[in-house]
Amino acid sequence: MTETSKVTTAPARPKFLRKGEQTRAAILDVALELASRDGLEGLTIGLLAEKMKMSKSGVFAHFGSREDLQIEVVRLYHNRFEADVFYPSIKEPRGLPRLEAMFARWVKQVTVEIALGCIYISGAVEYDDRPGAIRDHLVAMVQAWRDALERCIQQAIEAGHLRPDVDVSQMVYEMYGLILALHHDARFLHIPGSVERAEASFRRLIGSYRPQGSDSLSSTPAKHSKSAARKAA
Repeated sequence: MTETSKVTTAPARPKFLRKGEQTRAAILDVALELASRDGLEGLTIGLLAEKMKMSKSGVFAHFGSREDLQIEVVRLYHNRFEADVFYPSIKEPRGLPRLEAMFARWVKQVTVEIALGCIYISGAVEYDDRPGAIRDHLVAMVQAWRDALERCIQQAIEAGHLRPDVDVSQMVYEMYGLILALHHDARFLHIPGSVERAEASFRRLIGSYRPQGSDSLSSTPAKHSKSAARKAA
């Protein structure tokens, strides 16, 4: 999905970490939780030290600066998004089955983030007009996901699953709109049935781009996300 994601399987995680690496990983786990709740700008060395029951200097020793910590949190979020959404989806056949899987797992990710918050969405609000390294990393990672969606849509067109005149960028825009609406209605307004509405809207979106006379969808996002999603939203 990114420059680090050009392989077709998820990168293997080391089985054993040295003590310093374990501490750093633990700090980043807590930092991601705090940033998801309070935003990247709400993440401070002091708060993190308090949560970790460490000194500020002890936490700071693992990162060169607060900005470095924030960037590492963004990278961790991105890596987990890839592991949970991107890599499992590309195991599906190219074309519409893969696109459906990507959207379904994306929806499932949002249902998890109803309680925790989304770094991509909150980061866009925090850094939309603030140039710098953190914004650059956020933009690059969000763009990598958009690029992956565009490639998948293009493959669906080439496979004959979608019409040849489909505007790929427009379709990505519409998919993103569904996810943002889901996050808003489920997390902010707590509207019941938000997941079902997102899934129904996606089915209509796909149907509008299918070749005339083609069969109805053989699968839907719901098959990947029904159980947990219903409870979350």
